[in-house]
Amino acid sequence: MNLNAQDKKFKIHTLAFYNLENLFDTINDPTKLDEYSPMMELKINRSYAYKQKITNMAKVISEIGKDVTNNVPAILGVSEVENEVVLEDLVNDSLLFKKNYGIVHYDSPDARGIDVALLYQKKLFTPISSSTHELKIYDDQDGKRITTRDQLLVSGKLEDDLIHIIVNHWPSRRGGEVRSRPKRIAAAKLNKRIVDSIQTVDPYAKIFIMGDLNDDPTNTSVKTVLKAKRKRKKVGFKGLYNPFEKFYRDGLGTTAYRDNWSLFDQIIISKPLLEKNYASFRYYKAGIFNKNYLITTKGKYKGYPYRSWGYDGFINGFSDHFPVYMYLIKEVN
Repeated sequence: MNLNAQDKKFKIHTLAFYNLENLFDTINDPTKLDEYSPMMELKINRSYAYKQKITNMAKVISEIGKDVTNNVPAILGVSEVENEVVLEDLVNDSLLFKKNYGIVHYDSPDARGIDVALLYQKKLFTPISSSTHELKIYDDQDGKRITTRDQLLVSGKLEDDLIHIIVNHWPSRRGGEVRSRPKRIAAAKLNKRIVDSIQTVDPYAKIFIMGDLNDDPTNTSVKTVLKAKRKRKKVGFKGLYNPFEKFYRDGLGTTAYRDNWSLFDQIIISKPLLEKNYASFRYYKAGIFNKNYLITTKGKYKGYPYRSWGYDGFINGFSDHFPVYMYLIKEVN
């Protein structure tokens, strides 16, 4: 579809997700294990590292989708943020300040104190309601509760369109993929319950599931529990479409480990966003934001995402994940 079709004009917005890799402030919070964060492990120049980390994150966010929309993302889900303070510092950075971003954030019970959040341009998106959904998982050996990230649901209006966004950061693969798999399946089931509850009220709801799922598009959590489809025409009523599965099958990823690429960061959408009637916002296309400056150029991790934190502390990079994004378009009369 050509956005500049002679007889039609389209409005376009970017919706994105970014794992901000340990965006922690410089203050020790006695209620959390934040002392294990790379920021708190720095012995010197902590405030310099913090300021630079904020600037680096703001730079990336300010450029996602900009070459097409000439704007920063209308809506951005984030993960690995410590608290609301770091989010305020981020949206108040000189590169983002004029865009007047709002923040939806809840403290989650994650032991390390990392949360998910939603940032939105106030002039484009108006939240109507938000809620945080606890994931209850337990250790397979001692049966103890494992505290992890909540899932954030925000419903609101993108201009005049009611949309629902679920922001996720599913349990990690610590202990190995197989052993940790049930935790992500549990996360997917919680996600499915949230989707079902929205669709019970409105079967034609426009839903976005975004986040660092710590699973690829072909894993059980995404394929079997969420039943996300790779092909648009296979998406049934109340079904979900995952444009990132094609990228993954083409060998692309958002994060790398031991020379293997994973595509853990995804945006999955409900069927009404695939309709061909552009009187309201519809899915146009998706992508991985992997500009050259976000890639490590030398050394052991050459070709990997250029991260903020290394064995030597702050290395002035960005994140160990690339952001993912999606364009939404709507016909303008």
